[in-house]
Amino acid sequence: MAFYDGLFNQLGLRGWCDASDSAGPMSIAELLKKSKEANAGGHSAANVPFPSLDALHDACRAVPRTRELTTGIENSFLHVRVALKTVLDPLTQPLSWLLDFSLKVVEVVPWWVLVIALLLLVYFASRSWSILSLVAATLFILGLTDHLHYALQTMAIVFTCTFICILVGIPVGIMMAKSNRLESFSLPILDMLQTLPSFVYLIPLIFLFSVTESKLYGIAIILYAVVPVIRLTNLGIRMVDGNVGEAADAFGMDRWQKLAKVEMPLALPSIMAGVNQTIMMALSMVVIASLVSAPGLGVLVLRGINNLELGVGLVAGLGIVLLAINFDRVSKASMSRVNSTLQLRGEGR
Repeated sequence: MAFYDGLFNQLGLRGWCDASDSAGPMSIAELLKKSKEANAGGHSAANVPFPSLDALHDACRAVPRTRELTTGIENSFLHVRVALKTVLDPLTQPLSWLLDFSLKVVEVVPWWVLVIALLLLVYFASRSWSILSLVAATLFILGLTDHLHYALQTMAIVFTCTFICILVGIPVGIMMAKSNRLESFSLPILDMLQTLPSFVYLIPLIFLFSVTESKLYGIAIILYAVVPVIRLTNLGIRMVDGNVGEAADAFGMDRWQKLAKVEMPLALPSIMAGVNQTIMMALSMVVIASLVSAPGLGVLVLRGINNLELGVGLVAGLGIVLLAINFDRVSKASMSRVNSTLQLRGEGR
């Protein structure tokens, strides 16, 4: 990089640059590069390369390369890995137990018992015969194609991780709604979790936990799916009309009574929308988590990719689509029931 060679010379930093230069022989690629730069002549403004780490390193060996930066990040993580594992192992072990238990239930309990229990749960949540018929038809199609067991495993993981997300996300959303400082601190973290590519969640976890531990994919699913329920809980409570809060204060309610009897019921539709999005995101992450031994339909999708089995991958993918449609319909029907109940209570008052 003749341009940056001249720049470092003008700044009087050539001695510092050459002090870090390696004394070893130059490779053929480096010799060709030097020859090309020598024959290129002057550099116009249009040909000046971007001052990236690699470009600056070519002119001054004291500047680290990009790969040295990434290696430094990796070494830093490996340096604290043992301490992180010591802290996180006991904290996340209950998640492994819960996931293992839910998958064991799928293995031990007869399929017809699980199907009946699932249909009863669907009817209790939706109170809709049409949605119940949709779920029953979906389960029949999955069973007809020998995908029912894999689908039940996927649903067990989604239900377990969604339960943890609700257990963690709603209290965090409430705390964010009550503290502007906590909200300003948490929003960048939530933005990062929501925009980070889903595959990236698995990279540090593989270094921390064994692939045979179910908490490996459980943590990845929870981190990926917990964001909507936190955001919409925070948004729902903040959108409660201030006049309603003032009326609650006038009736002598303390902050816990106002939260439980006024704010939470009014924010419930928003919270339910967050739960709906959390279920969808957990389901999408289950497929990717099959890369680290998560059972279910994702295993068949991965098998179709690895072995180029088009039919296996497409049928499993169609099964995931059917599950997503069912989850969405049931959760939206539950939201409608909640909204109707709240409206009836409001009219009764």
